[in-house]
Amino acid sequence: MEKLKQNEVYTGVVEGYSSEGLGIVRLDGAVVFVPRCVRGETIDLRITKVMKTAAAGEVVRVRKPSPERANPECPYFGKCGGCDFQHMSYEEELWAKRQHVQDALTRLGGLDIQVEEILGAKNPLHYRNKSQYPVGADGSIGFYQARTHKVVNIDRCLIQSEASDKVAQAVGEWMRHYKVSAYDETTGKGLLRHIYVRVNKKGESLVCIVVNGKQLPREPELVAYIHLAAPKTVGVVLNTNTKRGNVILGEKYRTLWGRSSLMDTLCGLEFKLSVPSFYQVNREQAEVLYGKALEFADLTGEETVLDLYCGTGTITLCLARHAKRAIGAEIVPPAVDDAWENAKRNEIENVEFFCGDAAKVARKMEEDGLTPDVITVDPPRKGLAPEVIGSIVGMAPRRVVYVSCDPATLGRDLKIFAACGYQTTRAVAVDMFPGTRHVETVVQLVRQEESQNL
Repeated sequence: MEKLKQNEVYTGVVEGYSSEGLGIVRLDGAVVFVPRCVRGETIDLRITKVMKTAAAGEVVRVRKPSPERANPECPYFGKCGGCDFQHMSYEEELWAKRQHVQDALTRLGGLDIQVEEILGAKNPLHYRNKSQYPVGADGSIGFYQARTHKVVNIDRCLIQSEASDKVAQAVGEWMRHYKVSAYDETTGKGLLRHIYVRVNKKGESLVCIVVNGKQLPREPELVAYIHLAAPKTVGVVLNTNTKRGNVILGEKYRTLWGRSSLMDTLCGLEFKLSVPSFYQVNREQAEVLYGKALEFADLTGEETVLDLYCGTGTITLCLARHAKRAIGAEIVPPAVDDAWENAKRNEIENVEFFCGDAAKVARKMEEDGLTPDVITVDPPRKGLAPEVIGSIVGMAPRRVVYVSCDPATLGRDLKIFAACGYQTTRAVAVDMFPGTRHVETVVQLVRQEESQNL
């Protein structure tokens, strides 16, 4: 690495992308990570940081642009930390994401398997049905700059719903008009912390205002501002969060107006969503994702299915329609309450839900002698804890369907499953988050004795 010098300009070719969506350029055997460049391009780059095994750089000039390079439509691209791929075509973005998943399965998982395809979004703009806008100490409302807590003030975002943006703007106008203070995370003082908006398929909105206190001045006027900006709003909720730290929502809610939940339709089923309930942020692609999970579960109607990290029961209920019995487990109590209500609303009776940590629920079911034929998991970004994998293996299901939002932890976990006798037989990537570096993967694992009989 001694050959590369900080602030020096070098010329190189972009070979591919890192897991964070950065371009990879090799100079004298050293890897340089460069943002906002496209595979195949020849670029002049300035070294901004030299590390032990790699370096960081920035584009000075594109000598030979790729035909996949695009002009970012978003005026905040490069300032806001939300999107990573607006400088390239959607086809190139999908290539980068599929390759990211493939690298994780091959290098981290040690697997000899090809990612079959990546299922792209028909509508890569305005797809998010949940928006969370931090409020800066200076009253800015938008999103954090990359790797900081500095809020970039944003009027319009290309991946949020238009209704959510209008709500955020309306709250900002109300704050300025009535001189309502914004929360300052360095001092712990001030009121408004976050604006949180859910939008359903009909375009209806549920708004939650997160505050450092129990109430706001001029609450009726706040509701009026929101309703004027987004007439399809069905409820405005106040959430109290007086704790320091990065957790957005506190534990106490108070409804200022209307309803405290939102109804939505997914995969032909109706779901009730309270503010803290987990729900996939891209409805159209969630249907694609769940359809693939159902295909990999390969149900005949005679199986018992266990769904860990079930949220409001979306995957569980989809599986229940094709299984003899479905069981969901989730750690968030309001989500479990919603799951039971969703089952009742959709008249699905062959399903039950348990509230608790996935590891404890899985261990108890293993101890109780539950022998599910299929287990599905949709864990958070950190993946599965070793004890969860141990309990899954202990229940000896014929198949495991793993839905992952992080290829790295997926690769790690699949390697453990392989050592426990489960072979990864199919893998498909799904682009749930166009414009960003994030990608979902659905994987089918089959118990070794079963795979030998296929």
